[in-house]
Amino acid sequence: MSIIRRQTPMTSSDVFRQFDRMFDDWMRAFPARTWDQPALRAPEEVIKVDEYRENGDLVIKAEMPGIDPEKDLDLTVADGILVLRAERKVTEDTEDKGYHRHELRYGTFSRRLPLPDGVDPGSVTASYKDGMLTVRVPMPEAEKGPEPTTIAIEKG
Repeated sequence: MSIIRRQTPMTSSDVFRQFDRMFDDWMRAFPARTWDQPALRAPEEVIKVDEYRENGDLVIKAEMPGIDPEKDLDLTVADGILVLRAERKVTEDTEDKGYHRHELRYGTFSRRLPLPDGVDPGSVTASYKDGMLTVRVPMPEAEKGPEPTTIAIEKG
């Protein structure tokens, strides 16, 4: 008697999700070193975000556990780009613990997100609760162009 194992076919989103996970793991395998030349610096860790529309606003939620938003978080808007930059510092009590596994990430984390055209940087707000940063970007009113012109069609 043989056992036949049925597998559920993978969807394209499953394949992309698996590829993203493999790529993230591969990128994390590189040691984070800083050299004298800025062009040769290792990439910073990327902040993961969700973006969606809610009540006319663009809402951006970012995972940022283990930081003090007043000391370790910078948010800026310049030239239509929202820049999230955070730093998670290693505390003295975590240095020599004889780790068996050390997977938590420390250091600088950043993300640059393009904003829609016409966003007023002064209207962007942010809040932080339970390790989640929520940024609200009020969307500008869509500019209405001139009314369409109806063109007569001649028979001929």
